[in-house]
Amino acid sequence: MSKTDPKAPAATAVDMALNEEDQGAQAPACVMSFNGSEASGASGLAGDIATIAAMGAHCLPVVTSIILRDTAEVVEHQTLDTDTIAEQARLILEDIPITAWKVGFLGSAEGVSAVAEVLSDYPDVPLVAYLPNVAWLDEEQQQSYLDAFRELILPQTHVLVGNHKTLTDFLLPDWDADRPASPRELAVAASQHGAAHVLVTGISLPNQFVDNVLATAQGPVTGEKFERFDINFVGAGDTLSAALAALLSVGADIHSAIGEALSFLDQALDGGFRPGMGNAIPDRFFWALPPNEEEEAAAAAAAALESPTSLSLDDTPPSIRPSKRMH
Repeated sequence: MSKTDPKAPAATAVDMALNEEDQGAQAPACVMSFNGSEASGASGLAGDIATIAAMGAHCLPVVTSIILRDTAEVVEHQTLDTDTIAEQARLILEDIPITAWKVGFLGSAEGVSAVAEVLSDYPDVPLVAYLPNVAWLDEEQQQSYLDAFRELILPQTHVLVGNHKTLTDFLLPDWDADRPASPRELAVAASQHGAAHVLVTGISLPNQFVDNVLATAQGPVTGEKFERFDINFVGAGDTLSAALAALLSVGADIHSAIGEALSFLDQALDGGFRPGMGNAIPDRFFWALPPNEEEEAAAAAAAALESPTSLSLDDTPPSIRPSKRMH
């Protein structure tokens, strides 16, 4: 019977309660992301929403600022009132349980303070903090933002994510050695402000490879090496950190979460596209695209060994897909 069939029995309170219970049981893990909003869809909240959804979790996006940019460069940004930032988050947190945080660009030192106050009320929820390059801010704004981030966000951070140069400038501003700072040295500096782990990306290696290393103050923990891409991307750091937050939100251990997040980023960049005249954008839904001929043949061979109802590779959520890591 259809919903409009006059002979259909009315839903009882028990039926409605059961439906609500079923919906709650099926709800994905929820990750709250604090980030700027920008209209290219490459980075910021748009990138976080796409990445977290692609990983099978649900993003709760909190706008911290409006970034005016295209795919080539940032032109300007507008900060939001701190009460507006905090109220967005608190209204949702009173309604929906979360299992991970993602922090991106917070707009201003005042925005950092507002977000840090919200985070402090939930100390057991793992926080992935991404530090983008904020060189486009004027010198005074940049310094006050980084000082606030160091003082208020790092003490609550489970994993700090950033490019090797960006993290070196931030954590070891007086570094003047002839060699680059090691991941362990960066992790030691971060640990002095309370951050448990540092994921250092983009460490240059010979033969067009880059290293990505998770480290603590005791030394490197895990990581992956990948071949360097010949084109520049917008949104790679937001993609990696959002993927990591999504994996931690479902209880993944730090080793496997780092490996899977790096693999996801590598494949998203490999499938990236250039929608405009500037830089390329990661394709967070690379795994949902139709397979090429080789993949079709492999899928057909695999299907012959499986039951007709088994899940095909291209329908598998990325968090449990086989990795395509390059060592």
